[in-house]
Amino acid sequence: MSLSFFDQFMSPIWLGIPLIALALVLPWVLFPALSPRWMNNRLLTLQNWFINRFASQMFLPMNLGGHKWALMLTALMLYLITLNMLGLLPYTFTPTTQLSMNMGLAVPLWLATVLIGMRNQPTAALGHLLPEGTPVPLIPVLIIIETISLFIRPLALGVRLTANLTAGHLLMQLIATAAFVLLPLMPGVAIATAAILFLLTILEVAVAMIQAYVFVLLLSLYLQENV
Repeated sequence: MSLSFFDQFMSPIWLGIPLIALALVLPWVLFPALSPRWMNNRLLTLQNWFINRFASQMFLPMNLGGHKWALMLTALMLYLITLNMLGLLPYTFTPTTQLSMNMGLAVPLWLATVLIGMRNQPTAALGHLLPEGTPVPLIPVLIIIETISLFIRPLALGVRLTANLTAGHLLMQLIATAAFVLLPLMPGVAIATAAILFLLTILEVAVAMIQAYVFVLLLSLYLQENV
């Protein structure tokens, strides 16, 4: 009995315990702890340089009020990158392929940016629902459209991350299955398919990092509109 290709997206269970909880906790265990030494090793130095460059690039166009989010958004990006990269290893589970988890990250953070805008600058926040210079007959229609687009933002965040990772994992499994089946029949074609699989794996590593960056970047843009 052949298994479905979508079985890889089901959370594994051991002794009745969903192992998605272990997958969510594992990235924090892998991060190196702070050292009391004056000089760090190359890994920690590279990590600190990357975090500093990311935070400065992300919050450079933002007002000072949004800089309070620097620590949380930087930690979120590192967390998503680690989850996505660990999911590319054999016999692992990728929690970010679950729409429920991605929506659980996207909705509270998006709602926090909206509430901050409504508290700090309600006039400007409501002004985003109606572009300046709109003709009077189009005002009700545009308000409805902008309101719908506002509430679609968290859905777009979660679906984008889920769809990209799910499609990549499915494509990798399909090509790997084709290479395995073609190996005894047409070894030359199987080797070519394996080469394509290697290139696709490199592409998936880039997608895993880019999608985490895009998730946090869009959140920072939503925050920038409301601070």
